[in-house]
Amino acid sequence: MTTQARRQKSPTRAEHRFHNPQGAEVKTRDEAFAAPADVSAEAVSVECKLELNNGTVTFAITAKVNPNTHPYVVTGGQITSGICGAPWDITGGFIGDSIRIDAKRAGQGSCANTVTIVGEYQNPPAYRGTYGFDGAASSFQHTTRYLC
Repeated sequence: MTTQARRQKSPTRAEHRFHNPQGAEVKTRDEAFAAPADVSAEAVSVECKLELNNGTVTFAITAKVNPNTHPYVVTGGQITSGICGAPWDITGGFIGDSIRIDAKRAGQGSCANTVTIVGEYQNPPAYRGTYGFDGAASSFQHTTRYLC
């Protein structure tokens, strides 16, 4: 005598449920993976606080970075204190195994027009490197702490 097992749906088997990136339940898989229409550039930007120290000065830096990239692409921000002509608008750069921040002066005064900060990652979370003005990047040594 032979028996055949019949395939039956188990009462514990769950139906497919789909969620969009914001966590809301949607009806179809296509809706779950569709790009939302109301996403702005700000949705892919988070603030990161850094503090540059060279022994005599401290720059307060708030960088906006794209958390979906690596190294993190710097999309904006400001250097708000500790530097002549503050504030400075951050125009670009990246933060990862190394750091580069480019900024231009937005404040008043007879200071340099641009600053470039470069460095290599070290533990505890900080970057050791150099910075300079108006095209130079190696005029002054610094340690920049990562405060995020």
